Amino acid sequence: MLAADRTERLELGTSIAVAFARNPMNIAVAAHDLNIYSGGRFRLGLGSQIRPHIVRRFNMPWHGAAKQAREFIQAVRAIWDSWFDGVPLDFQGEYYRYSLMTPEFTPVTEGLLRPPILQAAVGPLMVQTAAEVADGLIIHPFCTERYLKEVIVPRIEPVLGARGLGLENFEVQYPIFIATGETEEQFEEAKAAIRYRIGFYGSTPNYKPVLDLHGWGDLQPILRNMTREGKWEQLGAQITDEMLETFAAVGEPADAARIARERVVGVADSVFLDAGSSPDVLATQMEILRG
Repeated sequence: MLAADRTERLELGTSIAVAFARNPMNIAVAAHDLNIYSGGRFRLGLGSQIRPHIVRRFNMPWHGAAKQAREFIQAVRAIWDSWFDGVPLDFQGEYYRYSLMTPEFTPVTEGLLRPPILQAAVGPLMVQTAAEVADGLIIHPFCTERYLKEVIVPRIEPVLGARGLGLENFEVQYPIFIATGETEEQFEEAKAAIRYRIGFYGSTPNYKPVLDLHGWGDLQPILRNMTREGKWEQLGAQITDEMLETFAAVGEPADAARIARERVVGVADSVFLDAGSSPDVLATQMEILRG
């Protein structure tokens, strides 16, 4: 809301809103409100989280990430159909059911387009789901150039083809890890922080396929056991230089930006930069990415 109020051209979006901690009606209303308030500049980015967090942290039901995400997006679209097109609301899914929408709770939609829906995904089923029902894909930071080009793209292209679409009609966002700094101290701090994040994500069984592709799958249960034992501060020490440079664009600001661009050119429509970097570092990265 603050960003929408203080900008005029900036595209705004969630990356990501945890879908299963909410419900399709909550999401449909909030996304529509933000879209109205921003004058149609909002993009809805959804993600599933993992079962322990949905069930034990949010106390919400879990029905399986891919099939629940598919139905969740379909339900949001059905709600928007009733608002934008006047279609009677009658969505009867396995997990979500909506059949009541009165004029008092139907918002104004005149002059607006529906926000595009982007689904975050890592595993093959979620990637396929995004290609089947979403307008775009938010790639998880725990992804490598090889996994993106050898696993994700080949999986989404035929699915998009069945919808009569191509990659050019499907938005791909890539929040790539970028390790850089204006000083040597900042550079080392950035690398240590990303080593930890790689170790943290790598401890999750759902993300093991990325490690498997590079022959690092045996590390996943080790990281998992470390989190169970509360050894969070030791995760980063398990990540080698090779792994760091495979997952992240590492180098001085100009070099890191160039590496990031080279890894995603022709595949991703946008690259997320590290919000923890200084304004000067971000400015340098953006200039090179634009070039």
